[in-house]
Amino acid sequence: MPPLNIPELVDRARDGQPRAVAKLISLVEHAHPRLREVAAALTPHTGHARVIGLTGPPGVGKSTSTSMLLSALRKQGQRVGVLAIDPSSPFSGGALLGDRIRMAEHATDPGVFIRSMATRGHLGGLAWATPQAVRVLDAAGFDVVLIETVGVGQSEVDVVKLADTTVVLLAPGLGDGIQAAKAGVLEIADVFVVNKADRDGADTVVRDLKQMISYGRREIRGPSWRQPIVRTTAARGEGVEDFVRALDEHHDWLAAHGELARRRAHRAASEVEAIALRRLRAELEDLHGGGHLSGLAERVVSRELDPYAAADALLDALRPGQ
Repeated sequence: MPPLNIPELVDRARDGQPRAVAKLISLVEHAHPRLREVAAALTPHTGHARVIGLTGPPGVGKSTSTSMLLSALRKQGQRVGVLAIDPSSPFSGGALLGDRIRMAEHATDPGVFIRSMATRGHLGGLAWATPQAVRVLDAAGFDVVLIETVGVGQSEVDVVKLADTTVVLLAPGLGDGIQAAKAGVLEIADVFVVNKADRDGADTVVRDLKQMISYGRREIRGPSWRQPIVRTTAARGEGVEDFVRALDEHHDWLAAHGELARRRAHRAASEVEAIALRRLRAELEDLHGGGHLSGLAERVVSRELDPYAAADALLDALRPGQ
């Protein structure tokens, strides 16, 4: 196998070669030893893509909605990258649902790149490598990056740390439409989409959302964004114009109020923190393998040390000479 040429790989990705983009994302997913070099080569070319997250409970039609939105953006001439986050197979660790199957109509479009990513046990609705995969697609020149999360519950809201605009999808027929998503997911929405709006109960979901939004605004001070509610029937492509308009209006609002820069700074901070924590865990595992952590644990059990003193000793071991 020829040696890995990172600058050449990045150049090929920026030239629109999908295999180079796929290779870079694979390096990220597998935490390749040269990942630091990959990040350094990508960073000067980033900062241009709009990042849109789509989330919601299972059964609302996230994949169909993503495909509908993808078609609309392509009609505008925008290059679109899609990261479809799937649950992991308990056997192989790979992506289980294979959202790419549901977007097969876009498979031959050179202006589209679709990648399924497995959560591999990572909580929050995303894979741990998603932020750096977004960086790959951004550097490769995609105008928009769509992130479709796994079906999420109340606490799985990591997408809000990563997206410029977060879309929460709901649908009638899932019991109580609001309870189906729970407060944690509802609170992160910049745009609400009620999909399958041709079904009975859609008006009830819209009414409940309007009521929830009105309650939330009572606590807001200063300029604020009022989340629009868009009705769609993604399987038939209905409502896509309103959907795209709501996304564009939110992007304009972000730019006008300085919120876009703030969100992207927060995204970078989260990515840096995640990388630092991953390195710290690796160092802790090394100490654990050497018996240091086990020894401290035994001293806590024997009451020679309290847990905080043991933690101090563990951190001191990670910072020799300080």
